[in-house]
Order: sequence, then C-alpha cells, then structure tokens
Amino acid sequence: MKKINKNSLNGFINYGIVIAAFVVLQLLLNRGALSNSLQSLLVPTCCYIVMAVSLNLTVGILGELSLGHAGFMSLGAFSGITAAIALQGLIPSPALRLAAALLVGGLVGAIGGVIIGVPVLRLRGDYLAIVTLAFGEIIKNVIMVLYIGVDEKGLHVAMSEAGLHLAEGGVTIVKGPMGAVNVPKLASFTAGFLLILVTLLVVQNLVSSRSGRAIMALRDNRIAAESVGINVTKYKLMAFVTSAALAGAAGALFGLNYSSTVSSKFDFNTSILVLVFVVLGGLGSIRGSVIAAALLYVLPELLRQFKLAEYRMLIYAIILILVMLCTNNPMLKQLMDNTIGKFKKQPAAAEKGGAQ
Repeated sequence: MKKINKNSLNGFINYGIVIAAFVVLQLLLNRGALSNSLQSLLVPTCCYIVMAVSLNLTVGILGELSLGHAGFMSLGAFSGITAAIALQGLIPSPALRLAAALLVGGLVGAIGGVIIGVPVLRLRGDYLAIVTLAFGEIIKNVIMVLYIGVDEKGLHVAMSEAGLHLAEGGVTIVKGPMGAVNVPKLASFTAGFLLILVTLLVVQNLVSSRSGRAIMALRDNRIAAESVGINVTKYKLMAFVTSAALAGAAGALFGLNYSSTVSSKFDFNTSILVLVFVVLGGLGSIRGSVIAAALLYVLPELLRQFKLAEYRMLIYAIILILVMLCTNNPMLKQLMDNTIGKFKKQPAAAEKGGAQ
C-alpha cells in the first residue's frame, strides 16, 4: 500500500506541476507579459515534453536505447496534417479536426512502432540503437520523395506530383522535398496542455500497473524475468508501441502549429535533442523529463533575450558535466543522501515529540 500511495502521490504532483504551469502561463498571456517569441514556443514546448516523456518510457522504463524517436514524430506530423486537410469538408470544427488529426497521428505512430518493434526489439544495446537510428533516417528520406494529394475520390499517393492524377479541385498536401504546404494552423497551447495530461495519464498508469512492473523487471534483469514466465516480446513491444503512439500524436500537434513542415525537421538531431531531455531529467523520472524538456527548449530564447545566446553550448556543456558528477560521484551521492535523510528524520522527530 505504501508503494501504491507513493506512486499515486508522485503522479498527482506531476499533474499539479503541469496544471500550475498552464495557469501561470495563461495569466501571463492574458496580461501580455510574454513576448511574441516566447508565445511561439508554447506549443512546440508541449510537443517536446510529450516526446521526452514517451522516450523515457523506452529508454528509462524499458531500458532500451532508441535513437530514431523523431521518426515516429515525423510519421505523426505528416499523417496528422493529411488528416486535418482531408477532413475539412466532413469536420468543419477546427477543435474536432485537431482531435481527429492527433488520433490519426498517434495511430500511424503506433503502426510504425509495431512494424519496427517486432524485428528490432530482438536486438540489444548498440545494435538496437543503430537500427532505430537508421529507421529515423529512412522515414525522413521516404517522406522527402513522397507526394500526397486529396480530391473528391479520396487520398492519392505517388512518387511525383504528376503521378497523383488529381481531379479538378484536388489539393496537393505533401510536395516531396517541399514538405507539407498551406497547412491550417489548428494547434493551440490548450491542446498541447491536454496532450501532456493524456501522456502523463497513459505513462504513469502503465508504469504503476502489473505490465509496468513486468517491463521494469525486463530492464533490471532479463534472464530472471524470463525465468519467472514474463513474455519478453509482449512487454517490450507494449512499451515501444505506446511510446511511438505518443510521439506520433506530438508530431501531429507540432506539424499543425506551422503553415509548412518539411521532413528535415525530424532528423537525427531532433532524436538526440529529445534524448538529452530524458538524460538530464533522469532516466525513469517522468517529472524530470517534463521539467528538463520545458527548461532546455525555452533556454535558448531566454539566453537570447539576455544577450547570452552565444554561450548556449557552453552552458549546455556545464549542465551535462554537473549532471554526470552528481549522478556518478560517490561522495556527492552520499552527501545528497545524507541531506535528504536529515530532512526525512526531522518531521519524524517532530511527530514523536508531539506525541510525547
């Protein structure tokens, strides 16, 4: 019961942090206290928070290194954009069309997770990282030569614009190297906030469930987990597909925040950026991923406003070094444990004195 209560408390704290941040930012927006550049970062920040939490499910909870997470984001972005434009006639409401686009993006991301996860999750360590890296690059290059259009007959997909054979009044949505153009900007900060809450709900409930404990058992000792009857393929695929689906939904929201989107936005550097958020926030720490993604994504703009943009990489390097020292130095870890232990003992002593 204590463990369940602790997990529930951590979950409510995470929800509280996100809700408090949303309320504060909405108040600042209503008062005009945020600059236009900071306002433009609100939706992408929400997307990267979802990306960091979802990748933490694979890297921190499952314990497998994935370097192609941006590939699932790319699948979600272009499928979500295609759905939003194709459904304009059927769903006139922008909010409902955005919700449908997020669902389509998450579904396509999950399908990509199944296709990649079934053969790839048999690998381990560096081999898994290399294959997922290759997957992200393959997706980027495939979308770069893909043309998608829609007319009264439905969707058309081809390798050239002439090959679409659109009827009169048809619209080309994705134009190969040019990416998706004339995209309706349906994304909003409120939608990003709700997507973060849904992501936290899914990931935290999965981690606290029986399946989550099986996934963490595989991370800690695969041989021992197999010996007690845990299905390795099933639980690995469950975590991987859930992570891919959330990344796809984040990609759909990200793509619908801009009037045009190209596949080069979802390259290897994007995957590494999300991995940095996860590592700095702490492997397996959902709260850490939320805070690290929010701070580090907004940090360049804050540095630019304080005229410190040229020192951005130096500051990143210092932060990384400090994180490595704090997590790997036995003396610092002992000092932190002693400090935390003192704070835990003080309330206990106060309660004992009050009882006497």
